[in-house]
Amino acid sequence: MEGVTDPAFREVMLELHGPNVLGGAFTEFVVVSRGAPVQEHVLRKHLGRTDFGTPVGMQLMGPNPDTMAETARRVEALGVVPVLDINFGCPAKGALKSCAGSAALRDPRAMEAVVRKVADAVSAIPVTAKIRAGFDDADHVEDLSRAVEQGGAAMLTIHCRTRAEKYQDEVYWERIARAVSAVSIPVCGNGSVKTHADLERMRRETGCDYAMVGRGALADPWIFSGEEVDRRRSFQFLCRYVEAMRTAGPGHPPGLAARVKQLIRYWTAGDAVSDTRTSWLRDPDPSHFLTRLTEAADGG
Repeated sequence: MEGVTDPAFREVMLELHGPNVLGGAFTEFVVVSRGAPVQEHVLRKHLGRTDFGTPVGMQLMGPNPDTMAETARRVEALGVVPVLDINFGCPAKGALKSCAGSAALRDPRAMEAVVRKVADAVSAIPVTAKIRAGFDDADHVEDLSRAVEQGGAAMLTIHCRTRAEKYQDEVYWERIARAVSAVSIPVCGNGSVKTHADLERMRRETGCDYAMVGRGALADPWIFSGEEVDRRRSFQFLCRYVEAMRTAGPGHPPGLAARVKQLIRYWTAGDAVSDTRTSWLRDPDPSHFLTRLTEAADGG
């Protein structure tokens, strides 16, 4: 997710879980403009470390098949990216304005063309695609799923909500099951996985091959293993995240505190902030906030 699952967050997550627990991860989406493909140094910055033993795929988002294809070639040339994903799910206004992300859900043929162009541009890595269940409604889940498959994608990831539904609480896993029935390629389900048990329940109820977790991992990084941690370990994870961000640099207190607060909005791990969430979020002094974090990790 943009602005959260950056290289620093992935680094801490992949240190925490080996490939037998967390099968793989993706970068936050890399925006590919209409005018020019993304330069190699930008791709490497988004990718971050790749020496964990767990595959880290790269996700691209853009409206133009040609610049997407050329960027895909550059991704493959890096020699360290095992899979390339195309984002057709982002519901942000900026993505819609540029006809990228979930804007493509209005035109399955155009979406298919982007997938085909990108898939034809690479030879050594598979191309996958992530969609939502629809733009304004979910009436055409099957058509959207088949468009991805016909474009040459090796796997489909489907978020069970539409663009219009964004991140509302209702669960619509039956839409994932409809996608599974419509295609022969593997399907990865996404949306409303809130606990470790939900990972298996989603696969069982929908028939999908894999499950992808987004906001659930922001609330509890141990969702993949099901381990229950105490308050101290919970805060130690947040401090390790701060350390990783500082190493990636530049790590100034206001920016570091803002990133951690993004997690604390959702945080349930160790029941660490259930009674103090508001005080953490409203702390006006970034340096004081980070000191409190360290003290909590030390058991204070």
